Amino acid sequence: MLVEVCANSLESALIAQEAGADRIELCSELGVGGITPSHGLIEMVRNRLKIPIHVLIRPRSGHFTYSDLEFEVMLRNVAFCKQVGVDGIVSGILQDDCNLDMERTKLLIEATRPLKFTFHRAFDWVTDPKKTLQQLEILDVDYILTSGQETLAEKGLNLLQELNGISQSTVVMAGGGVQLDNCEKFKTGGLRTIHLSGTSFGNEVHISDKISMNSDVHLQEDQVAVTNLDKVRQIVRSVK
Repeated sequence: MLVEVCANSLESALIAQEAGADRIELCSELGVGGITPSHGLIEMVRNRLKIPIHVLIRPRSGHFTYSDLEFEVMLRNVAFCKQVGVDGIVSGILQDDCNLDMERTKLLIEATRPLKFTFHRAFDWVTDPKKTLQQLEILDVDYILTSGQETLAEKGLNLLQELNGISQSTVVMAGGGVQLDNCEKFKTGGLRTIHLSGTSFGNEVHISDKISMNSDVHLQEDQVAVTNLDKVRQIVRSVK
C-alpha cells in the first residue's frame, strides 16, 4: 500500500522519509486544509529528499473557485515546481456551484505534465462524486484525494470503496483522519493508497499572557478576504 504523508515543513518532510513514507505532499498551513508552500521550502525539500515530492497548488484557504489572478498565480507556481524538479502537483478547481471546473482543471493538468497530478479534497465538495470521477478520468488525473465526502475518511469508507471499484485508471486515495487505529481498514477495504499527516505538537512556547495572532474574521470558507478599495483609499486620504 502506498503511504503519502502530508508534510508542512522541511523537518516534517525529513521525518516522513525516515519513517518509510513512499512520498510526501508538501504544503503549508494544515489548519486551513493546506496552501502552497514557499518557493524556498520547495527548493530545500527537493534538495534534501530522495522520495517523490508532490506539491500542493492552492493559493489561499477557503473555497475552490478562483479568480483569474489566482489562477495565474497557480500556473506560475506549477511552472516553478517543474523547474526545481518535483514529482507531482496536487490541485483542483470547482465552479461556484461546486461542480468540477473542467476547463481550468484541464489547463492545470496540461501545465503539470509530465508530472503526476492529484485532484485534492475539493472532490469532497462536488455534488456528484461518481460523475466527477468519470470526468477526472477523462482528464487523465492520476490520483483523487478524498475522505469519501465525510469529515473523516473512515466514515466515508463506503463511498471510497465504491469509487475505487468503478475507477478505471485514476487511483482513489483515502485521506482525512487516517490514523494508526484505522489505517488497516483502508487496506482491507481495497484501497491502494492512504494520505495522512501523522502530526504531533512540540516546540512549545509559553504565550498564555500574549494576545492571539489567529483571526477568525479571515477564516470563512464561503467567501474570500480581499483588500477593500474604498476602505484603504479613505484611510490613505485621512492620514496623508
